[in-house]
Amino acid sequence: MPRPTDVHAIGAAVHLIPVRTRMPLKFGAQVVEGVTCGRVAVEVEDGSGRRAVGWGETPLSVSWGWPSAADYAWREATMVRLLCRAAAAIAGFDHRGHALEIGHEFRHHVLDGLATEAAAGGPEPVPELARLICMSAVDLALHDAFGRVHDIDVFATYGGEHLSRDLADLMGGERAFRGRFPADFLARKPVTTMPAWHLVGGLDPLDAEDLTGGEPRDGHPVLLAEWIEEDGLECLKVKLRGDDADRDIDRLIRVGEVGIPRGVKHLCADFNCTVKDVAYVHEVLDAVAACSPETAARLLYVEQPFPYDLAANPIDVTSLSARTRLFLDESAHDWRHVAAGRKLGWNGVALKTCKTQSGALLSLAWARAHGMDIMVQDLTNPMLAAIPHLRLAAHADTLAGVETNAMQFYPDASRPEAAVHPGIYRRRRGRVDLGSLAGPGFGMRVEEIGRTLPAPAIAVGSLAGNGSER
Repeated sequence: MPRPTDVHAIGAAVHLIPVRTRMPLKFGAQVVEGVTCGRVAVEVEDGSGRRAVGWGETPLSVSWGWPSAADYAWREATMVRLLCRAAAAIAGFDHRGHALEIGHEFRHHVLDGLATEAAAGGPEPVPELARLICMSAVDLALHDAFGRVHDIDVFATYGGEHLSRDLADLMGGERAFRGRFPADFLARKPVTTMPAWHLVGGLDPLDAEDLTGGEPRDGHPVLLAEWIEEDGLECLKVKLRGDDADRDIDRLIRVGEVGIPRGVKHLCADFNCTVKDVAYVHEVLDAVAACSPETAARLLYVEQPFPYDLAANPIDVTSLSARTRLFLDESAHDWRHVAAGRKLGWNGVALKTCKTQSGALLSLAWARAHGMDIMVQDLTNPMLAAIPHLRLAAHADTLAGVETNAMQFYPDASRPEAAVHPGIYRRRRGRVDLGSLAGPGFGMRVEEIGRTLPAPAIAVGSLAGNGSER
């Protein structure tokens, strides 16, 4: 049933902001040295003619969302094309409702066709994860705009007062969700500070013997011990290879040797989809437990060891989830994938706003209703991308804080945003602080951030020309 608060999009614009890493980020078989961030403005209008512009941003992480032997430049250009096509299409999308409802319909009825067009003539189609990355900035901007047009925090709009469709309608009719909404699964009193997880990349130097001489001298820490002491870190996520057990075992033990004496309480082992056999993970965990019981005792969870396509790789992981928390990440595209993973034995899910805010809310509700643990993970989100990411974590009642690592790999990229929100772009005493966020939408206070944006790569509808800077 239509609501007076329903909106529709009337304009959109895309700004492309390149950032370079100060040190290479290695995960699995991928190495990242830079990324293009897509910053999107979407203008919406409600039934009374009121208008507002919302903002969303996502790093177009080709290496993470589209690992492939196909030419990197072509994959990146295709993702940029898809982002621009999605922004243009949303401005002409004839659907009214809540931002979640619009995003849900757009994803399931429009996005795939746009992806086919964007990749036309290329060597392979755009995979689902890359499609979601391209749509996510548009979807986030819709959510921000919905809150802004009604002058309300967007997280206060995820109940029946603003949504026409309940979770049962949005998720295939499951009876348990009749009359229930995302708000029913969000924290009633969201936290304003959270433990921050630091990412130990595959090439990050742990101690002096790892230094090559090519490390930056920019005033920021380089060695793991320096990061722990500078930021007061207590949580470390360790990127592993997944194809060399001896190296993975040694890496975890060495991280423990550096971190535990300095107060680290929690570790996570992240294999990034590179493992093919459950026995490999058991071997690593067994060896760490035998050689370094202190490190093993601090291993809070294991993240996505196996290929993310669950349909093509239906690996039974119950023997692992019986001994540790086992989190889906790349596999958790939406609630249907989370459900498929739970049948295979996974007991946790890592949410990411780069898979769309709309999809993350549905996955959160499904996982929480079925007793799964939740974390919110980073895509090395700088600038505006960090804000909805942390807001989701604050409302998700996570297992233990939030991953946040843009300050490690491109700390200077977010200087204009950090002037307004210092607690988001700097970790102090091992935590991030969301206290500066205020106002409607995601509370980003974009008007106060002194960033000069590049000319739009595309601007359509009401935001054609210079309108996106309003």
